[in-house]
Amino acid sequence: MLAGDVGLAEELAQDALVAALEQWPAHGVPANPGAWLTTVARRRAVDTLRRMQRRDRGHAELAHGLRTAPDDEPDVPDPDDLDDDVLRLMVVSCHPVLPAESRVALTMRVVAGLRTDEIARAFLVSEATVGQRIVRAKRALAASQVPFEVPTGPERAARLSSVMDVVYLVFNEGYAATGGGDWIRPALCDEAVRLAGLLAGLAPDSAEAHGLLALIQLQHSRRDARVDADGAPVLLHEQD
Repeated sequence: MLAGDVGLAEELAQDALVAALEQWPAHGVPANPGAWLTTVARRRAVDTLRRMQRRDRGHAELAHGLRTAPDDEPDVPDPDDLDDDVLRLMVVSCHPVLPAESRVALTMRVVAGLRTDEIARAFLVSEATVGQRIVRAKRALAASQVPFEVPTGPERAARLSSVMDVVYLVFNEGYAATGGGDWIRPALCDEAVRLAGLLAGLAPDSAEAHGLLALIQLQHSRRDARVDADGAPVLLHEQD
């Protein structure tokens, strides 16, 4: 959110992961890994923004002010208690300035971490089409200079339908994987069920949210019966 650019935010997140791979084996995993990664990414973002501003504007006064500004500003508490990091990012990414399919594809790539071929399979389109949608979405967000902040009230409610689409498609990828050696990806299924539960709690009067949760819980309950001990798929009439 601090970066204000989706592409830059992806690079900063990758830098934070590299830092973790370098430091955690030597010093141990911190008590709160998510907070550690967020702090590192934020500091990298501040450093990057300082370099960009010094390069583009060349104002010594501005550079001095940025050097002396505190790096760790306190987080502003969310008024609606949306404190799950993944769900917050999904709500932010599903910005209404983007067409519905583009915002869902972008969120599946940037937040859920799915590959382009997996997203293309979800939409039943080519990888090239998905790649173009994601590129155009990033450019549109940058050109519109939309604020990377978590909306509240009606503005948030208007985005939840797209967030539900993302959660549903993430579960589908976990339920029947696009590729790889495993027929099912349990971690994706578990995360989709968790997010669907949060959405149902966030929108207790939404029949769509509760319907989504019920649907994926029903399918998820059959997960262990769909593969044998070796991970091979079991036909429906042979499932226990």
